[in-house]
Amino acid sequence: PPPRRGNLVIASNRLPVSLNLDGDEFSFKVSSGGLAAALQGVAEDDPFVWVGWPGCPVPQQMERSVSEAMAHDDLVPVFVSDREEELYYHGISNQVLWPLFHYFTTMVDFQEEAWEAYRAVNERFAEQILRIAEPGARVWIHDFHLMLVPGLLRQARPDLEIGFFLHIPFPSSEVYRLFPARNELLRGVLGSDYIGFHTHDYARHFRSTCLRTLGLESDHESIPFDGRRV
Repeated sequence: PPPRRGNLVIASNRLPVSLNLDGDEFSFKVSSGGLAAALQGVAEDDPFVWVGWPGCPVPQQMERSVSEAMAHDDLVPVFVSDREEELYYHGISNQVLWPLFHYFTTMVDFQEEAWEAYRAVNERFAEQILRIAEPGARVWIHDFHLMLVPGLLRQARPDLEIGFFLHIPFPSSEVYRLFPARNELLRGVLGSDYIGFHTHDYARHFRSTCLRTLGLESDHESIPFDGRRV
């Protein structure tokens, strides 16, 4: 069956299942993780469709059958090649954003090819979300792997209600500005209606960064951007 069109769509780097391939056969099982466990309670009261990477590369001839099998559980896979995984996941997410946002600046290794892959995979996530999101749907995007997705959705579908939650710290503006694609990444996150952080300090860092990088004034709880209140 085709995936159920969703009034609530969750997007994260990984789906809450792990896919195993054995020749032309495949299976998947529920994977452990804090996000998956936390969202089980949400699903009981408000069912949703979950978009994410299935955890391994899938041969093109198997993509349709994998998608159909996962659709029974309201899961929508985003397929990523071995090379894309290396560049998008390891090259940018784990070797640039994670260390930079944790102040490990000497560990950062930015490569333009990896950034292009990060952008391409974020575009693929956005395409899948747009394909299944009902008019006026709520889309809840998780973490630093998908920071361009809110802006891509906003550009294509202004009717969507978009939330983004960052599951790691947001650094001071002095540290964030070391990131070469800093403007594009900020504008991507600001495509959201709501942005969530772990602490008030992280939210304050984000507001300060928007001021010093994009020149955006803000109050304690919101930032005016592109004619909207974020």
